[in-house]
Amino acid sequence: MPTETRTSTHVPPVIACNLDAEQSELLRQHGSRPVVVDYTEKAEAWDVPQDADFLFTFFRGWANAPKEKPKGWPFNLKWIQIASAGIDAFPDWVFEAPLVTTGRGISAEAIAEYVVAAIFAHEKQLFNDVLVHSLDGWNKRTLGLVSGKSVGLYGFGAIGQRSAEKLAALGMKVSAVRRGQPDADASGVQFYATLEEMIADVDHLVLSVPLTPLTRRVVNSSVLSAAKAGLHLVNICRGEVIDDDALLAALESGQLAAATLDVTAPEPLPDAHPFYTHPNIRLTPHISWSSEDNASRIAAKLHANLDRFLAGEPLPDVVIDGRGY
Repeated sequence: MPTETRTSTHVPPVIACNLDAEQSELLRQHGSRPVVVDYTEKAEAWDVPQDADFLFTFFRGWANAPKEKPKGWPFNLKWIQIASAGIDAFPDWVFEAPLVTTGRGISAEAIAEYVVAAIFAHEKQLFNDVLVHSLDGWNKRTLGLVSGKSVGLYGFGAIGQRSAEKLAALGMKVSAVRRGQPDADASGVQFYATLEEMIADVDHLVLSVPLTPLTRRVVNSSVLSAAKAGLHLVNICRGEVIDDDALLAALESGQLAAATLDVTAPEPLPDAHPFYTHPNIRLTPHISWSSEDNASRIAAKLHANLDRFLAGEPLPDVVIDGRGY
């Protein structure tokens, strides 16, 4: 929510803003009373005003950014705040700015709930139309339990950690693969060294990694051939993490029981793509992040980080050069 308690005797900061009108207006209500310039109404996303101190942006408008950085980049920018967790839409030269932070964690709660819903829907066969519409449909069947089943999280950032908490509370056996050492408070989670090792042991696999050169098409035929028979795959990160042909082959062979996909490559998929009609693919249009309070969650993150920067405090979720997130 807007910060009203903070005042400043200094010159108000100038924020170049590539967010929607609501976020721009909320930024203007910050206690520092910044000058917010909605520059992309007349310019490209990378044509940042020369007098801007900060850039608050989203991936909108960056798809056609030049490979070479604009002359003078990063201009007078001291800090770039990206409002999304993913940064794969931005060219490498963007991260030459003195400081770049992301919106990691803003949508973790909503996406974790989507993961829970996808797993429940799979086990309870809700995708298979268990609803009864006539006497002829009154056929009993055995539903699966969620409690006691195993789930593997490929990626253990904000989304993976929040998903793990919810899934563990449901009685699931939670495991994960992550880059770097596990957090000390990740008790109850079994960590694997590789995706190949974990996929052989789990009933559900959730993909929650950032898209980097290391994760692009990491879910390939070799990995899927090691999967536990009947695996249910859930992808809420980036479509490019999966080799689509390998996924279809694994579904056809029965190695995978089903795939719940909230992301694809490209988005949207072209008409007549096999994902639209495959009986064992559950496709949603990249909406797992959405919630009725998403705008206020974004504003809270942006305002808190602006508070920290102006107070000279360290900021969370800093992009590390060369890591990809």
